[in-house]
Formats: sequence, C-alpha cells, structure tokens
Amino acid sequence: MIRRILLALLTLLASCSPPQPAQPQPRPVAAAAPNPVPPPAAPIAAPQPSAVIVPPDAAYVCRVERPGGAETTVIDLSVQVAALCRKNPEMGPCKYERDACRRNGGSVFAAEGEITPLAEAEYDKRVLRVRLRGD
Repeated sequence: MIRRILLALLTLLASCSPPQPAQPQPRPVAAAAPNPVPPPAAPIAAPQPSAVIVPPDAAYVCRVERPGGAETTVIDLSVQVAALCRKNPEMGPCKYERDACRRNGGSVFAAEGEITPLAEAEYDKRVLRVRLRGD
C-alpha cells in the first residue's frame, strides 16, 4: 500500500513539473500570391537580311552570314555560262556553282531573289538528269 501511495505521489509530482521545451511545429506557409503576368509585348520581328544587290553583269551572288556581318561575293561565271544560267538556271554548270556556295554556308541570290533548294527542286522537274554513281 505504501508503494501505491509513493507511486501516486511520484506521478503527481511528474505531472506538476515544468513542461519540457517543445520542438517547434512547422507552420503552414500561406502561398504567396503569384506575380501578375505582364501583358505580352508586341512581337519582336526577326531581323531581315538586307536586300542583296546583284550586279547587272553577274548571274548570281553568294551571301555568307558571319558574326561580324554578311559577306557578299559575285559567283564568277564566264559570259557565255552566265547568259546560259540567266535563261536556263537548271543547267549543270549553274547548279554546280550554286552548290559550291551552299557548301561554304552561303545563300545564293539572283536578280529575282534568293534561289532556295526548293526552287532548285522545281528546276530539276524541268530537266532530265542522268546521274551515274561510282559504287
């Protein structure tokens, strides 16, 4: 019986002791209001390449974009070949010179504007090419 009284007394004393420091409980953080999205600005147009001027005696010019600026050179053709290329741009010597320009990272321009690979595909429809492969 004394043991029970002592046990009850110890329990009473333990319950009256000062509280132990509690670990702080994480507080729920209110979500910050999202920043309002500014209205979209006017679309920025990509810089257009400046107009390429083709001299009257040249059939094509090659324009290569470099970090310091664009470099434009006349594709050197003989007078007869240049005349042929103006009339029939699908001919082999003309295509060869245009491809040489593109291999160096350039774009080909004629007096009418740029000659793209898509335009060359149209040229190929007009002429029958025989291509021999060595393999």
